[in-house]
Amino acid sequence: MNQYYDSSANSKTSSQEHDVMMRGRKLLDITGVKQVESFDNEEFLLETVMGFLAIRGQNLQMKNLDVDKGIVSIKGKVFDLVYLDDHHGEKAKGFFSKIFR
Repeated sequence: MNQYYDSSANSKTSSQEHDVMMRGRKLLDITGVKQVESFDNEEFLLETVMGFLAIRGQNLQMKNLDVDKGIVSIKGKVFDLVYLDDHHGEKAKGFFSKIFR
């Protein structure tokens, strides 16, 4: 997955792995999380070492959070996983404007 992300943008990010593991659209384990920006039962916004990750679904709940290791576990019905980065700037602006109204 590293071939899709420019790791030279931030040298600290290369020391931490980023993985997304989904089991049955019901459980998500995400590593390489820097910060949980916002969350509710329909949407999570996470800052990862590879950019912002938006997770949309239904009845989403944070099952586990380990800030030191950068691990987040989410349960609920997952509809959408989207990375918000420079390649999709217009979409990111719209998404952030909805969150920070």
